[in-house]
Parts: sequence; structure tokens; C-alpha cells
Amino acid sequence: MKVNNRGGKAWIFGDDVDTDVLAPGLYMKGSLEELASHCLEVIDPDFASNVAPGDVIVAGKNFGVGSSREQAAEALKYLGVSTLLARSFAGIFFRNALNFGMIALTSAEIDRIRPGDRIVVDAAAGRVHNLTQNETYVCNILPQPLLAMVHDGGLVPHLKKKLAHSVVKSIKQ
Repeated sequence: MKVNNRGGKAWIFGDDVDTDVLAPGLYMKGSLEELASHCLEVIDPDFASNVAPGDVIVAGKNFGVGSSREQAAEALKYLGVSTLLARSFAGIFFRNALNFGMIALTSAEIDRIRPGDRIVVDAAAGRVHNLTQNETYVCNILPQPLLAMVHDGGLVPHLKKKLAHSVVKSIKQ
């Protein structure tokens, strides 16, 4: 499956990064572009302007805690973040990330990853390859249906694909 090998530069964040930091309320009425440009600025003012497509967030415990605003995950996706690794995620944020087509995995070994390390994540195998440190870490494995949803680009594109397939199947019958 194409989602197996996602990776890029590691951006390291600590515990309890909340949705207000990911999607600041002050910018919620503006465009997604404006909101995303302020993503994580309280912790790292240079994040939004320097993160690149395919980069990976590596965080501590309870990443995405706070309100259920889906814009927190949407802002990361807009900026090109492909994968989230954390010790743990807030439940609603975890599902929002998957719904937007991002891989979100937990690992007890993330402390070994340093800022800027080049990492590649194999979500189906439950492996994180740190190319900079020449190490491999274990992470959880997402169930196949969730991997398929992420592969399709998230929940809405996945449902559209399933619906289209269902319609074609019923027409053929």
C-alpha cells in the first residue's frame, strides 16, 4: 500500500501540545492558509514557514489535547505533514488526523529521534526508520481499513471511492 513509506524531516515537540496551539482560535475565522501559517507558532515560530511536504511531527504524550476542532489536523495536512508520531494522542485529534489522510502512530522509542533527523515510516509494518541515526524503531500498526482510508486521502475521499464502487457494482448487476 502506498502509505507504507512516508517520511521526511523530523519536527520534535513535547507533551500536551493542544489544538489551540495547532489551530489558534484567533485565526479560525480566516482562511485555512492563514490558520495554517500560525500552526505551532507559540512553540516554534518558524515551523509553518519551514515545514516541507512529507515532514513528520514527533511528539510526546497527549498530542492534540484540547478542543475537538478538526482544523488542528487540517492545518498540519495543509502544511504538508504526512505522518504524526507520538507517545500518545488525544482521542478526537487522532481520529481527525486519520480522517484528513495523515498517518498517526504511537511509539515508546520516539525519544531517540532528534530534530531534523530524516525518517521514513512504514505504517503497515509498524516500523520507523531513522536514516540519520541508522536506527529502526517499533511503532503501533494501524488496522488495514484505516490504512486504506488514509491511502485514499482521508475519510471523505475514501467514502466517495467506496460509494462510486458500490454504484458501479449495482449498475453492472
